Amino acid sequence: MSELKASPTDILQSAVRPAKESQPRPSIQLGKKIRELRRSKGWTLEDVAAATGLAASTLSKIENDRMSPTFDVVQKVAHGFSIDITDLFASTATTPPQARRSVVRQGQGRLLDAQVYSHQLLAAELKRKQILPFLTTVKARSIDEFKEWGSHDGEEFMFVLEGSVRFYTEHYEPAELEAGDGVYIDSAMRHACISTSKKDARVLWINTG
Repeated sequence: MSELKASPTDILQSAVRPAKESQPRPSIQLGKKIRELRRSKGWTLEDVAAATGLAASTLSKIENDRMSPTFDVVQKVAHGFSIDITDLFASTATTPPQARRSVVRQGQGRLLDAQVYSHQLLAAELKRKQILPFLTTVKARSIDEFKEWGSHDGEEFMFVLEGSVRFYTEHYEPAELEAGDGVYIDSAMRHACISTSKKDARVLWINTG
């Protein structure tokens, strides 16, 4: 009898499939971190707004956990404070870049929840990474749920693990993607993603830092 071999897609899906958890995953306390950064510089919300290009009212909502920022908003905050974006996500000091390793267990990761996506940041303890891997639940069902499409520095790759999605980008027609499909884009191009399956789609999303 010939031996059955798992496909690369099957292996990847099993590696990131949610596990039964005894403890909730830690969330990313961005509001607290941004407030601490602002106060350490002696800045007002208006000062941060001038440095980041974000409205002071938006920053106030983030600081007080009344708004979950998108990835591009977090990137603007990092640029405004002149820090690496991973400094906002990481919680502990790490070993030098030449000797780093992070083992990602099922169901682990730091949560960054927004209205249209729920991101689980993987390898969150490593600072100053060249890439930022996310396990993302795509909650949006209509493009009308987006107040604005994402746009930020770098490049990114998205791979569909479960369900199906419609990936929107400016300059191109929307791409219909099923489990096992992926898309690579320049992140400066405005983009958004919605789930087209009955359940929320799950994707592996990798951004350059």
